[in-house]
Amino acid sequence: MAQQLLMPKATAVWLVDNTALSFDQIAQFCKLHPLEVKAIADGESAQGIKGLDPIATGQLSRDEIHRAEGNPNHKLKLSEPKVRVPESKRKGPRYTPVSKRQDRPNAILWLVRNHPELKDAQISRLVGTTKSTIEQIRERTHWNSANLTAMDPVTLGLCTQIDLDLEVERASKGRPLPTAAELGATLESSQETEKLDFSYEREEEKEMDADAVFAKLKSLKSDRKDDEDDDY
Repeated sequence: MAQQLLMPKATAVWLVDNTALSFDQIAQFCKLHPLEVKAIADGESAQGIKGLDPIATGQLSRDEIHRAEGNPNHKLKLSEPKVRVPESKRKGPRYTPVSKRQDRPNAILWLVRNHPELKDAQISRLVGTTKSTIEQIRERTHWNSANLTAMDPVTLGLCTQIDLDLEVERASKGRPLPTAAELGATLESSQETEKLDFSYEREEEKEMDADAVFAKLKSLKSDRKDDEDDDY
C-alpha cells in the first residue's frame, strides 16, 4: 500500500507559513495545483484551516525541508513511517471467476445439505452468492432446481478447505451437544444381539460340574492309551 500524506491542505498551509519552499514544491508534495497553493499564500483559500506540522507527524524531516529550500528542483519525499498499518481486507461476498459461477448453485446445495448449521451470510462468503439465491435453492424454488447436483465447493475451487472449516467452526459454537436420537442407533450388547438372557448364562455355568470335567479328561486319557496299545 502506497504512503499517503495526511491532511494535504492543512500541511500545505503549514508549509506556506513556515518554510521558503516554492509553490510548485508544495503543490507536488501535497498533491495540489500550484494555483491553489498560491491562493493559500494570498489568503484566498483555506482560511479556516489550521496548519498541520508534517515534522511533528513524522511525514517530513527538517533536513528534507532544508534540502528543498536550497534547491528549487528538489522534490520533497515522505519519510518512512515508524509503524506499519496492515491493509484492511475487503469485506463482502467473495469474488468468483466467470468460469466457475455456473457451479455456485451446486455448491450451495451441497452446503445446505451437509452443513445446515451454516447461516446464509456464511454461505454467501464462501461461494460469493446472494441470500435470495440461497433461499431459492433451500426451498427448491430455483429455476434450475431439477438439474442441480450437490458438489463440494472445495472441489469446485470456490473456496478453500480452511475457509470452510473456519465457517463451520464458527457456526458450531454455542450449539448444544447432539442427543442420542440425533446420533442414531448405538451398538447393542452381546446379550441383545444374541438374544440370550443373562440368568440363562449363569445357569449354564452352574450346571458345569467339576467331577464331570475330570471324568471327561480321564476318559480321554484312557482312549489315548488304548490307541497306543493297538499300535504295538
